[in-house]
Amino acid sequence: LMNGYENLEQKLDSLIELCQQLKRENQVLRERESTLSGERGKLMEQNEMARQKIETMINRLRNLNAE
Repeated sequence: LMNGYENLEQKLDSLIELCQQLKRENQVLRERESTLSGERGKLMEQNEMARQKIETMINRLRNLNAE
């Protein structure tokens, strides 16, 4: 009977430890996701700025050819 309780206690300790580990990993993943989401937003903004600059240059070239 005592051996059964010790076995159960060990299993509970293992489950508690696993739960804590998964919580830590989940927190790290959430922070990484947040960082990547911010970086993605910056890259999209930079891409849009580059697209606008290229469009402006193309329009300038068209105007030069029209003259």
